[in-house]
Amino acid sequence: MNISKKDALEWFEFLSTVPGNKEEVCEEYKDVIESILRQIDLSMRNHHKNLQSKVTKMDTLKGRTFFVGDKNKFPKGCVSCLFGDGLGGVRKTNKCNLKCKFCYYHDNIDNQEAVPDQMWEIGDTLYYEEDIDFLLDVQKKPSGIAYVYLEPFLEIEKYFTVIEKFKNAGVYQHMYTNGTLGTEEDLKRLGEAGLNEIRFNLGASNCSDKVIEFMRLAKKYIPMVGIETPMTPEFFKSFMEKKDLILSTGLDFINCAELHFGEDNLNNYQGEVMYISRRGYISPVWSREITLELMRMASEENWPIVVHDCSNHTKYSRELNKNSKQNHQFGFHTYYSEFDRILFHLFIPFLQDDRYPFVIEEELSEKYKLENCKDDILELCEEEEEEIYEGFYDYQEEEENI
Repeated sequence: MNISKKDALEWFEFLSTVPGNKEEVCEEYKDVIESILRQIDLSMRNHHKNLQSKVTKMDTLKGRTFFVGDKNKFPKGCVSCLFGDGLGGVRKTNKCNLKCKFCYYHDNIDNQEAVPDQMWEIGDTLYYEEDIDFLLDVQKKPSGIAYVYLEPFLEIEKYFTVIEKFKNAGVYQHMYTNGTLGTEEDLKRLGEAGLNEIRFNLGASNCSDKVIEFMRLAKKYIPMVGIETPMTPEFFKSFMEKKDLILSTGLDFINCAELHFGEDNLNNYQGEVMYISRRGYISPVWSREITLELMRMASEENWPIVVHDCSNHTKYSRELNKNSKQNHQFGFHTYYSEFDRILFHLFIPFLQDDRYPFVIEEELSEKYKLENCKDDILELCEEEEEEIYEGFYDYQEEEENI
């Protein structure tokens, strides 16, 4: 079924106004709803291919991701992610000194569960620091790990001995930071401990001069230095104002992360034109557009760095690679939506936008024309609400009996 954009808009506008839980509606009308989501995805895939065609010197890592620039400067942490054992997160610091609009933890950033003193979270499991040597001896060593969640420089002194342990085991290590904290001495100690790569979320500070200079310092002590930040219009504007200064720091790469939404940052972007990729991540259309524009400029102007398209496609590739290493059946993947329900209203701006046409459109059969389905949909929603209330009253009776 290749539903037209006009019919898709009518369907999602109606479904977004229907009250109650829509679980049965989604099951009963799965074909038409899935067709709309697929048409949105196909429309953006076509749009991205058109933008990519304007990027000269486009390179790829076996189709898993795209970049421009010197392949030797491509971040090895990403190679580990896409070809090795996946992104192995090592967690310690549950707080941040900033609160960014795009942060995946935004609405709950002050409520993140702490990692207990003298312990580290590795593989969703807590370990004492003294256990790490034993863990590395017993289990197969990962190709690489990343220090993530949230701002490590709030307690950077806790990281040095752990980094040294992984260095001695021959594990490639990279770290994320917003770069607003820390000293040259911290960078020096990180390099001496064995950190291979550091990534600055330059968008978090709106490309502040202080962070740009901290990046320059980092290159003195840490082999690979780069930027990894969600692509937003605010970042693009500030980056262009300081482009020459940023490129002069000696950094190796920019990972242009395609912003995607979860429960904790979605509210900051209501009303934006969004799409859904492979029935998984939901992103604003402008995020990857900015990436591909930066890649076009980098290629034409011969920037001395790699500009990496860390897109939803790349994250999909990451999940396929990770699952292939875990002995799952052929075709299994874990690239899922951040939401357990379809948020119909999110896609109305996309369906109203003439810049993103559907590639192929066909007329709906009588069975799926909205005017023939409205009464049934409303009836299904009423039945669901009755079931919810009946369950509630049964629960109340049980409580009273107790």
